[in-house]
Amino acid sequence: MIVLDTQAWYWWVIGSPDLSRKAKAAIEDADSIGISIVSCVEFARVVARRRIILDRHPIAWIHGALEHPKVQLLHITIDLAGDAAYLDWRHNDPADRMIVATAIANDARVVSKDHRIRLFRPARAIW
Repeated sequence: MIVLDTQAWYWWVIGSPDLSRKAKAAIEDADSIGISIVSCVEFARVVARRRIILDRHPIAWIHGALEHPKVQLLHITIDLAGDAAYLDWRHNDPADRMIVATAIANDARVVSKDHRIRLFRPARAIW
């Protein structure tokens, strides 16, 4: 399994050229693609703030994006929330912390363009 951060997930779904070749290859080669429930919240907020304009309601887009046969929606547990809170990482973005903790809990690499995520887990990040 690999875990996609919110931006990588969106770019993969829409086939954006902004997704790096290495990231695209890792996604194509993965047995399964984990999407944190946090990415669903984060994506809906981006749409609500009109940073992304869709032709449908963001919840409908999310449902469609999660239908890919390799995609697995990864839920938050109390233990995972605690793990995210106690990561030895100065980065305070709760969504990024949850996505990284989710990847760690699933022994998965993270696909992310975010330099903060890549610096935190350089051997486990893909871009």
